[in-house]
Amino acid sequence: MSPILRIGTRRSALALAQSGMMQRAIAAAMGVSVEQVPLVEIVTTGDRVQDRRLLEIGGKALFTKEIEEALLDRRIDIAIHSMKDVPAEQPDGLCIAAIPMREDASDAFCSRDHASFDALPVGARLGTASLRRQAQALALRPDLDIQMLRGNVDTRLRRLAEGEFDAILLATAGLNRLGRSEAIRERLSLDAFLPAPGQGALAIQTREDAAGTDLHAPWIAALNHAATALAVAAERGAMIALEGSCRTAVGAHATFGDGHLLLTTEMLSPDGSARWRRSGTLGDIHAADAEAAARALGQSLGAQVHAMAGDQRTEG
Repeated sequence: MSPILRIGTRRSALALAQSGMMQRAIAAAMGVSVEQVPLVEIVTTGDRVQDRRLLEIGGKALFTKEIEEALLDRRIDIAIHSMKDVPAEQPDGLCIAAIPMREDASDAFCSRDHASFDALPVGARLGTASLRRQAQALALRPDLDIQMLRGNVDTRLRRLAEGEFDAILLATAGLNRLGRSEAIRERLSLDAFLPAPGQGALAIQTREDAAGTDLHAPWIAALNHAATALAVAAERGAMIALEGSCRTAVGAHATFGDGHLLLTTEMLSPDGSARWRRSGTLGDIHAADAEAAARALGQSLGAQVHAMAGDQRTEG
């Protein structure tokens, strides 16, 4: 049976779990079997190089570059990414066609011996590869010994279990999607640990010339979640203004209440000694131009934070 739609994905267990969810949803929306929308596994540079921080080897785009090249070369038809890995600017010829409903956006505290972040002893070894999480942890606990931790989720949890770290920080969404939520000792505060822009959301990417075709219309309509797309537009607007990347400690998160969107965004110094934050609201979330307005709100708040913070990039 010839494939109708080829779905590009990273080969990690988490990526395959996420892409498998989307594969089943896309097949249902199109009224076809999952075999007709096969997954095409692609190993990215970010997956191959596991012994250095991303800022040392070219940034988080290394999780998307090879997949985007496959899209442009027409070896695949759509791609599934973790939104927080997607660079602010789309390559020429590509677009984000749908953003499904978001999972939990929070960070998760995982530890063998300690019940919560606050319960960590002085000088505890905390594993993370995220500059944002490092800065936020040090802002609260400058005594902590932050140690670099990369690898897939199972590898990180194994190293924790073997005693290499007193605790590690991971995305709650990833643990939930992998069926590993039992590893979470504490779901960290969305205020103290403001998430990365787009954290917990997925991006379904395709070629611009294909997005409006009859083949793509059913799954785009079925999978795009308007509220999530609006929140992500605001957060990624802030990311653009803050030059958010793995070289900067940047957080942004949008929530909804009483018919409006509330966006909070921040930048931190890498050592957590300084923190700059702004919040703002978007009133009419149902307007025809709501996504553009949300993005503009993010850019405005991000620009205010950037003006206060200056250049907080960490050199690789």
